[in-house]
Amino acid sequence: MLIRVLGPTDPSVSAHGFSVLFSLSLRLDHFCPVFKFACPSFCLQLPPGNCSLQLLYLSVLEFLLLFMFSLFFDSILFIICSCFIRTDQLDGETDWKLKVAVSCTQRLPALGDLFSISAYVYAQKPQLDIHSFEGTFTREDCDPPVHESLSIENTLWASTIVASGTVIGVVIYTGKETRSVMNTSNPKNKVGLLDLELNHLTKALFVALVALSVVMVTLQGFVGPWYRNLFRFLLLFSYIIPISLRVNLDMGKAAYGWMIMKDESIPGTVVRTSTIPEELGRLVYLLTDKTGTLTQNEMVFKRLHLGTVSYGADTMDEIQTHLRNPYSQVSSSAGNTPGSTPPRKAQSSAPKVRKSVSIRVHEAVKAIALCHNVTPVYEPRAGVTGEAEYAEADQDFSDGNRTYQAASPDEVALVQWTESVGLTLVSRDLASMQLRTPGGQILTYCILQMFPFTSESKRMGVIVRDESTAEITFYMKGADVAMSSIVQYNDWLEEECGNMAREGLRTLVVAKRALTEEQYQDFESRYSQAKLSIHDRALKVAAVVESLEREMELLCLTGVEDQLQADVRPTLEMLRNAGIKIWMLTGDKLETATCIAKSSHLVSRTQDIHIFRPVTNRGEAHLELNAFRRKHDCALVISGDSLEVCLKYYEHELVELACQCPAVVCCRCSPTQKAHIVKLLQQHTGRRTCAIGDGGNDVSMIQAADCGIGIEGKEGRQASLAADFSITQFKHIGRLLMVHGRSSYKRSAALGQFVMHRGLIISTMQAVFSSVFYFASVPLYQGFLMVGYATLYTMFPVFSLVLDQDVKPEMAMLYPELYKDLTKGRSLSFKTFLVWVVISIYQGGILMYGALLLFESEFVHVVAISFTALILTELLMVALTVRTWHWLMAVAEVLSLGCYVASLAFLNEYFDVAFITTVTFVWKVSAITVVSCLPLYVLKYLKRKLSPPSYSKLTS
Repeated sequence: MLIRVLGPTDPSVSAHGFSVLFSLSLRLDHFCPVFKFACPSFCLQLPPGNCSLQLLYLSVLEFLLLFMFSLFFDSILFIICSCFIRTDQLDGETDWKLKVAVSCTQRLPALGDLFSISAYVYAQKPQLDIHSFEGTFTREDCDPPVHESLSIENTLWASTIVASGTVIGVVIYTGKETRSVMNTSNPKNKVGLLDLELNHLTKALFVALVALSVVMVTLQGFVGPWYRNLFRFLLLFSYIIPISLRVNLDMGKAAYGWMIMKDESIPGTVVRTSTIPEELGRLVYLLTDKTGTLTQNEMVFKRLHLGTVSYGADTMDEIQTHLRNPYSQVSSSAGNTPGSTPPRKAQSSAPKVRKSVSIRVHEAVKAIALCHNVTPVYEPRAGVTGEAEYAEADQDFSDGNRTYQAASPDEVALVQWTESVGLTLVSRDLASMQLRTPGGQILTYCILQMFPFTSESKRMGVIVRDESTAEITFYMKGADVAMSSIVQYNDWLEEECGNMAREGLRTLVVAKRALTEEQYQDFESRYSQAKLSIHDRALKVAAVVESLEREMELLCLTGVEDQLQADVRPTLEMLRNAGIKIWMLTGDKLETATCIAKSSHLVSRTQDIHIFRPVTNRGEAHLELNAFRRKHDCALVISGDSLEVCLKYYEHELVELACQCPAVVCCRCSPTQKAHIVKLLQQHTGRRTCAIGDGGNDVSMIQAADCGIGIEGKEGRQASLAADFSITQFKHIGRLLMVHGRSSYKRSAALGQFVMHRGLIISTMQAVFSSVFYFASVPLYQGFLMVGYATLYTMFPVFSLVLDQDVKPEMAMLYPELYKDLTKGRSLSFKTFLVWVVISIYQGGILMYGALLLFESEFVHVVAISFTALILTELLMVALTVRTWHWLMAVAEVLSLGCYVASLAFLNEYFDVAFITTVTFVWKVSAITVVSCLPLYVLKYLKRKLSPPSYSKLTS
């Protein structure tokens, strides 16, 4: 036997996870979460024609022994033992899920017998769906051969963790065939929309540079070596191309990131990508996860309705009283006649008598305590380590040490409520469960069949046998839409479901049906036969189960509240007022997603909801799309399967209709579908998208979006580490977008245009200078003057624009409507670019012609007058652009002006020191500067008076 022992920190686990299947080396590690065995008597059979290998026989099939907290990289099938697993990194659900082993191997006398049997596994081809699996397990060394059906409950997918228990399993999918890898997409290199727009403007400036150079050479008459003059002009006018633009923008982005992380209003925020902070100010679509993002995934039982009476949080003590009476009567009767069993129910031929409230409450609570897939888990005693912690003798079975685990938090909330009213689930295994009554009596029930919840059936059920009375009862609970046609006629269910839904409660209808032994035996034979089917297994199983679901007795209606994250409702309302359309993409059930959409006010109370019916082919999709097209101003709720069918045949029509909805909810979405929806919005609308989530199943969506935001929550940090921005609570997204996103975009837009203006104005002066002096390709400013102009003299004031703001952060949060203007891109467009070009040409012409007009004798005076006026003009233009002054802006202005004045004493080769100290120099520079800047100040004043911006009323 070959044993490969891997520790949790072994590099081969993280770097070469799949090589564990074929490694033959020996290694010992005290942690040992994984053992590997070799067995020559198994084979894995894949369906012919469904994958690249029609029939695959493994000469050495890998067996794996996994202990608690093992993270595995391949998909395995349980052979021995059952356990709980965590799937938060696969589907985003934080609750533990019970996985069961193949039953025929459970009956082996000893563990070692597993390596002597002859059997094979039939597995379906690899696929994306993480919620389903079909296969069969056949043991051939028996007479007759044993056939057993395999489902999702028998599998452990890659990227899941064994949370409790020990498992021996066989590998069925590896590498690229695992569900987690098939649902993973490659990240893209994200470029902000502002950068793309500036690239277009830079291309336009390059065309202008070439055109201006050609014009100058043409006006020269192409005399002499004209091509040499062309390149000289290209170099002289090269300042048109803002080389320092990228440097300034990158420094600005770094400053924005620092401001975000230092904001005390959103503590714990981390900027992981410093290239796209402006994207936060251009978003139109926000795609959010549900579990852990909008909700805390913590359920609280709120209401029990029996038809004629309703119990809320303040009347639960009445339920305890009603529940105590029946069990006290049973206990007293059992005490009077020891050894006798409680009396059986009256025969069906007896006349029906209206049940008392106590009996109805008792039956409802018992049904809730029995109809679930919850398992009580007892933690090991403190101080117990090693293998002994798995022994029952070392377990603490006290109430305070008990926790409940289930695939759905709703179920845990229901069982916790039954415990609070007196009926406690104390133990459960695959075959039985035990309840403790308020009087301490233990009731044992044998589990005959379990029918798990599916998105198609929208209900789950269980058939149990009471060990004390031998009565067989079929309990079922589910969504009202599925249960209304199953239960007996009533006149209150639909109305009360609507009332609870309007309160944001998740409703479940509970019903039961008593079965005779003959009825159950007939059902079991038909059910076992249907489960062995390879083709259309789900349909055949559903048909058999539906034969029991007739005229069931309605017991009660339950209401459970999913606790929302702090301030989710006001945050979503703020985002809607800002013009952002919100889509919720979740892997949860349709009913749960719809309920959360209502309770979080993602869908307002006045809006209708159109639930897209399940479709499987083109015709059904066409009819349903036509029905949806007739609806107006209603939210859309659609499942992942129906979405896949519609996108296959009517992609453009579906996206067009969905984009017109105020809100969209997509449920049962796989990670790949989430990323696909993001890409569809980008392709069909051209708008900027943002994805926010907190689990590993949200990583593909986050990476596909233009801006990805991760939340550090219960599901780990995988989404947070893969995102561009990481926050700790959903409510922080409001300030992140309304304040930082808005400011980053407007600041970068102003900074980018001002850097272009700085290059255009000096190029205009060069062009005027060359035109006056017979189109000579002679530079106006040389040496340090050109270097100092772009760095020391103007860099600090221009860069200080990253501190500018039009409104205070409090106002931006109070009036999210200000955000709408940003999505139109009016802060940086070809219109604003042409305005700055005209300003640059006007100011450059005034500065150069003014200097030529006012100089008297020497050419060096032209340089001194024009360059000094140019520096002053730039400083004044920064002051003209600023909307809210920061003390660092004033420091930058004074510092730059001081540096220029101080440097005049050292620039003897460029300036006449005797001339620049005269009054004549001062008044000429002042006159030219006033002429270049005063008209712009007047125009700005008139514009604010006649056509004020949207934020002007809020600045006072």
